[in-house]
Amino acid sequence: MCGRYVSTRSPEDLTRLFDITQWNPEQLVEPSWNVAPTDPVWAVLERPDRTSGVLERQLRALRWGLVPSWSKGPGGGPKMINARVETVHEKPAYRKAFARRRCLLPADGFYEWQPVPATAGAKAYKQPYFIRPEDGSVMAMAGLYEFWRDPAVADDEDPAAWWTTCTVITTEATDAAGRIHPRMPLTVAADDYETWLDPSHEDTHDLRALLAAPAEGRLDVRAVTTAVNSVRNNGPELLDDAPDAPPA
Repeated sequence: MCGRYVSTRSPEDLTRLFDITQWNPEQLVEPSWNVAPTDPVWAVLERPDRTSGVLERQLRALRWGLVPSWSKGPGGGPKMINARVETVHEKPAYRKAFARRRCLLPADGFYEWQPVPATAGAKAYKQPYFIRPEDGSVMAMAGLYEFWRDPAVADDEDPAAWWTTCTVITTEATDAAGRIHPRMPLTVAADDYETWLDPSHEDTHDLRALLAAPAEGRLDVRAVTTAVNSVRNNGPELLDDAPDAPPA
């Protein structure tokens, strides 16, 4: 799974990288070196303008952890941070979103963990590894988004009435990432952004063919400080090399 990631690029940078045409500057997401489930995250998606109907490429803040539109409540969101590519087009929670509500979730890289057994002088622990493209390019993680209407809020126009949530599509891990964890996020190449984001493109076979391993498998994997294990910790120091960590 992809349970934590790093996203530190500014909205101005993301607007340039993803050719964004609509972004509300009042909507902010702070840079994070420890993005966790239920956090607000930047997402790139395409929606028609309410007035003109023209399709716009938007940068929006979404809540990580998908809540299907038919859910009775939002409680399942934190459990639905990932959607498996093998079944994403079939599962009731994801199939409509996969057909019509796809997005990109920009990331610098992601974390995975490897259990380290106890020794005579130390307790067992989980060693985090930071996995990113070797060239430092942005990872456009493939995602889905959904709208959920909170029945407790009477006014449709109240922003609190609507939750917009997202999930990351994952696959079996390969290459360097596979030595750490059996799953990893899928990404979309820049040449395929337009097709992936187009809500009118509903051919699931074609859409699944657009998904690929991050950076075509050219990934840098290194052990980092165990401070990242706590969601309370955040900052660039979380990417410091871990001393005496086992090799990946």
